[in-house]
Amino acid sequence: MTHPGSRPTSSVSLRLLPWLSPEGKPSYLATDSNHGYLSRFADHVEAVQIDMARTLLDHACELLNEPKASPRELRFVATRLMEALADTLRVAQSRGQRLTVTDDPPDPPDGNCEMSRPAG
Repeated sequence: MTHPGSRPTSSVSLRLLPWLSPEGKPSYLATDSNHGYLSRFADHVEAVQIDMARTLLDHACELLNEPKASPRELRFVATRLMEALADTLRVAQSRGQRLTVTDDPPDPPDGNCEMSRPAG
């Protein structure tokens, strides 16, 4: 990881890591390879974050379709969705910074959440 004020050499790139520093600031890895231990660990954390966001989205969809969902439950899931969105945006930013012109765009997420409409 790099520290504020440090400058990488020209062959080294900065990778935005999928977690924040203890101070709540972005963390970066100065690397010339995507195959090192920390890069592979960051890839794994990103995959877990995206999978958790997908699972949370499914849960939120079910909860929003539940007429008896309490305000407390809805607030809780909204808070978790906000956290998952922040994680997912950090992953997208990190991956976007590492794209090359020859990379194919990723498949878009399905994101299908059919909301039931109240009768009346």
